[in-house]
Amino acid sequence: MISNSYFFVGVAGVGMSALAQFLAGKGVWCGGSDRRFASDEGEKVKKQLEEAGVKCFLQDGSGIAGVGARRALPCTVIVSTAIEAGNPDTEAAQKLNIPIMHRSELLAKITQENSTIAVSGTSGKSTVVGLIWHILNECKKEPSLLSGAGLSVLEEQGKIGNAVAGNGWLVAEADESDGTLVRYSPKIGIILNIDRDHKEISELETLFEEFATNVRRADGTLIINGSHPLAAKLADSQTLLFGWDSFDVQGLDYKANGISSEFKVRYKNECADFYLPLPGKHNAENALAAVLACTVAGVSLKECANALRTWRGIHRRSQIYECKNGIVLVDDYAHNPAKIAASIRSCQNFAKGKLFAWFQPHGFGPTKFLKDELVEEISKALRPNDEMYFSSIYYAGGTADRNFDSYILSEALAKKGSNANFIPNREDYLKEITNRAKPGDVILLMGARDPSLADFAKNAFALLNTSQC
Repeated sequence: MISNSYFFVGVAGVGMSALAQFLAGKGVWCGGSDRRFASDEGEKVKKQLEEAGVKCFLQDGSGIAGVGARRALPCTVIVSTAIEAGNPDTEAAQKLNIPIMHRSELLAKITQENSTIAVSGTSGKSTVVGLIWHILNECKKEPSLLSGAGLSVLEEQGKIGNAVAGNGWLVAEADESDGTLVRYSPKIGIILNIDRDHKEISELETLFEEFATNVRRADGTLIINGSHPLAAKLADSQTLLFGWDSFDVQGLDYKANGISSEFKVRYKNECADFYLPLPGKHNAENALAAVLACTVAGVSLKECANALRTWRGIHRRSQIYECKNGIVLVDDYAHNPAKIAASIRSCQNFAKGKLFAWFQPHGFGPTKFLKDELVEEISKALRPNDEMYFSSIYYAGGTADRNFDSYILSEALAKKGSNANFIPNREDYLKEITNRAKPGDVILLMGARDPSLADFAKNAFALLNTSQC
C-alpha cells in the first residue's frame, strides 16, 4: 500500500465500509467518518465497523485533525464520488496537506496487489461476487471479499457482511456507474451484461471495452456472458464465454422450482446437475458466471455444484420472506429496466396467485433518463393479472431538479394497458397490500440506494404476519 493508514470519508457507505474492513483485517490502521454517526440511525453500523477494527468519528473534521496530529503515521484520506465539495473532513485534510484519494484508486491498488476476480456489468455484480466467494469459501480456498451487499452468512455473525480479509483470491465488484471500471486490471475479469443504466449505451460500451482491454493487457482471463449480445461483442478468440447456448460453460434445462432453480451445467466433457436456492433464470445465469470463474480458479464442476446447494443469500438480492399462510414477500435491489423485468418474471414463476410488484425509484435525473426503458420493459414483463405500484422517488438531498415523479411512470404504463398505480407514500401502499394479499400471492418490493428499504421490507413482513397469518 502507498500509506500505512487510511481515513474514509463516508465510511458507513457500502463501498467505503468494505474497503475499510478489508484493510483493517490486513492489519492496516483505518478510521472514518459518516454523517449517520450523528444520529441513532448510525449506531449499528458504527458498532460493526469498530468491532472490525475501524475507528469511527463524527463527520466534522475532528477525526482528520486527530490523524494530522500523528505525523509519524502517514495517512491518506479516501473519498467517493458521493462526497461533495465543502465537506468538513476534506477541508481539514487540505489544510493539513494530507493526500486525498478516490476510493476507486485505492481499490485498483488493492486489486493489483492481490490475485483478483473482478466482476463487472450493469446488473448482478453483487450476486455474482457473493456466489464466487461462497464457492471458493466452501472449497476452503480462504477467499477475500469486497462486495456491494452483505452476504447473509456473514450478516448472521453480526457483521456488515460485505468484506472479508482472506489469504486467497480477492473477489470484488468493478463499478461502471461512475466510470471507475477502467482502473482495474484483474487476473480474472467478468462482464455480465451491458444495459442502459446511469449512462448511454455507447458510453457504457466504451467503458466495458476498456476494461476488457485492461484484462487482456494484464495477461488475465476475460469471461463474458455469451447470451448477452452487447457483452458478447467484446469477446475475442481467447475470451471464455458462459450462457444458455454452446459456450465454455453452458447452462441447460433450466427449471423453476418454487423459490429455487434447477439446471444442468456443461463444462468441457463434464455435465452436472445444479440446485440453486435462488429464483429466476437471471440468477441461474449469474451462477454460470460464478462457476466459470471458479473453474478458472481451480475448482471442479462438481465442487461448484455442491457448494451452490448451500447458498444462504445476499442482502436485498432476491431476498425471500415466507409468511406462515403462504404469502411470499421478495425484497430486491432491482432498479434498472432489465433487472426489474427479470425480478418480475422470476416471481411469476412461483406466484400461485397474484403478483403485486412495487418500485421506489432513486434520483430524479436517473429516473427521468430511464423513463422510456422502464415503461417498455415493465409493460412487457407484466401479465394481465399482475399489479404494478410506484411510490415517490427517493430523494437523498442535493440540488437535483425535482420536476418529475413516479406517477409519470404509472400513467405511461396504464396507457399501455398495464394495471399500474401511484401511491406516493409507501406506508400507504403497505396498508393496502397487506389487506388485499391472499395465500399464494407474491409481493415484490424493489428499489436501491435508500438505506431504509431493508427495514421497510422487514416491517412489511411483520405487518403481513400480523394481519394475515
